Amino acid sequence: MRIRIVGAGAMGRGIAQWAAVAGHTVELCDVRTEAVTAAVDFVGSMLERAVRKGRMSAADSAAALERLVPLDDPWAPGPEVELVVEAVREDLDTKAEVFGKLEQALPESTVFATNTSSLSVTRIAASLRDPGRLAGLHFFNPVPLMKIVEVVPGAATRPGIPPVLTALVESCGHRAVTVADTPGFLVNHAGRGLVTEALALLEESVADPAGIDRIARDVLGLRMGPFELMDLTGLDVTAAVIDSIWQGFRHEDRLRPSFLTPNRVTAGLHGRKTGQGWFAYGPDAPAPAPEPPVTGDAGRPVFVAGEEGDALRGELTAAGATVESGTAPSEGALVLVPVWGTTVAAAVASLGLPAARTFGVDPLPSAGRRRVLAVTPAADPSAARDARAVLARPADGTEPFAVSVVRDTAGSVAQRLLASVVSVAASIAERSLAAPADIDLAVTTGLGYPVGPLAWGDRVGAARVLELQRSLHATTGDPRHRPTRWLTERAQLGLPLTQAGTSPDACA
Repeated sequence: MRIRIVGAGAMGRGIAQWAAVAGHTVELCDVRTEAVTAAVDFVGSMLERAVRKGRMSAADSAAALERLVPLDDPWAPGPEVELVVEAVREDLDTKAEVFGKLEQALPESTVFATNTSSLSVTRIAASLRDPGRLAGLHFFNPVPLMKIVEVVPGAATRPGIPPVLTALVESCGHRAVTVADTPGFLVNHAGRGLVTEALALLEESVADPAGIDRIARDVLGLRMGPFELMDLTGLDVTAAVIDSIWQGFRHEDRLRPSFLTPNRVTAGLHGRKTGQGWFAYGPDAPAPAPEPPVTGDAGRPVFVAGEEGDALRGELTAAGATVESGTAPSEGALVLVPVWGTTVAAAVASLGLPAARTFGVDPLPSAGRRRVLAVTPAADPSAARDARAVLARPADGTEPFAVSVVRDTAGSVAQRLLASVVSVAASIAERSLAAPADIDLAVTTGLGYPVGPLAWGDRVGAARVLELQRSLHATTGDPRHRPTRWLTERAQLGLPLTQAGTSPDACA
């Protein structure tokens, strides 16, 4: 296939490298000729690096570079061009102008694709004489390494075009997911579940950014915590995406932005690229503060209360802790309450527990060696230090647990992050914006989550996740925690969240 790529920036040159290595002839052009020269040189250097690392042969590298054709004029006639991929700046008028000129220069049979990440494909296509020839083909940076592409048909896109683009993407070694033309498409939309809830936790002073990140990594198994991720992406970019998706979905509560971001963006606290974001970067940046050492009395007796307590009681007993039996704690014993979607304060009130020495423990299974201890405003600091020491106790032959201390909140940190990730993905599935399998594929490939959000919900159990979200909603009154119909129905019917289910059309 002969492909013309318009725009020789980071995305354009990445797409050019990807397509040329896969065997396609690639015309690379830009209104700035120097950008084309720089892009060709960059691709050449990337291919040379691949040869040095043994990832491709010198002959294959030379052949790929030979298929990369610099083009001086983006609007030059191209009777053999079968596909155009536009990768210019994110501006509707600019993209419309580019495609308008291409429409005059190229055959009617040429398929047009836009690499937009945030603009409506339908609106870009609306300026064309034939809007049916254009679809979205959204790559991620760096293109050769991020092996996922969103195929986005606009409202007028001809039905035969998305399958052609999907076949092209997959023949070149990437995975393709078909996504509705909606704000954020799929990956950016699904990614809002983590960062918006992390910001909400910070708003409520449940934990600081470093503490939330530790829990996200060590309990949920994420590669990066949400605040690390925002610093890597750039808070200016993240905030704009959050606002755009929230506005595009008519102020959907579960996508609600945080009041924390606008001032930080204005102040230039964008993350790595500015040297300061949620964390500091650069050679002169102070080292991150370590977690406080464990200093409490690990031998203090503990009483585990509540219906969720059996697993924790067994783990602490195996670690050699003094775990009390009976129906009530002794005088002076610590009280640990595993809470699922509720607060420690509510457990103190409903079970008549001693407020100064009662603490919450997240019962969510940890992906690493970390437990989470929740403290209420009534907690005695000395008792909290002892509770942390008890929870840090290892079983024989294992490493001690790290123990995060957080402010009491419904569901604690990890539960709320997980509930939000599953909820946003379920909302995408409920609206039929993408197939369940594509949602999980896009998130694991594009965002690097350890498991897709719907499959993650299935691991916990649909009924268990529904219980969590109902408890969060009832405890907080915040509609951001309202369960989706997708989750509710599947929990009631005993179906997995990953199952699309029977549609009315199939029964007609």
